[in-house]
Amino acid sequence: MSAVDWPALKAAALDVQARAYVPYSSYRVGAALLTVGGEIIAGCNVENATYGATCCAERNAVFAAVAQGYTEFRAIAVVTNGADPGTPCGICRQVLAEFGSDLEILCFTPEGAEARYRLSELLPHAFKLK
Repeated sequence: MSAVDWPALKAAALDVQARAYVPYSSYRVGAALLTVGGEIIAGCNVENATYGATCCAERNAVFAAVAQGYTEFRAIAVVTNGADPGTPCGICRQVLAEFGSDLEILCFTPEGAEARYRLSELLPHAFKLK
């Protein structure tokens, strides 16, 4: 298996972050998911006036990938604004865990701050049925 092309994932995450629909929080998030086959699938957060119907960038990337037939992932890059990179929320961690706990995660900001994790570090006791 080849190394993760982090620059390509970061570029895709930054590109989709610009399209985030965030009229309530103004907190734009972009995520770019790398499949085991090397495809990059991106997603951004989409807010809703009911808040509960809001969907995070990471889940939108996963759902788009599954809709395209991909269910095996190697890595995800998540971009947020602010001084420190934001990590995936608890719900997103659980959704990502459905597809493997060894996922590599790069959280970063457009200004250059970065943090790297394994999903198993962020969600050590994921709920599993299988």
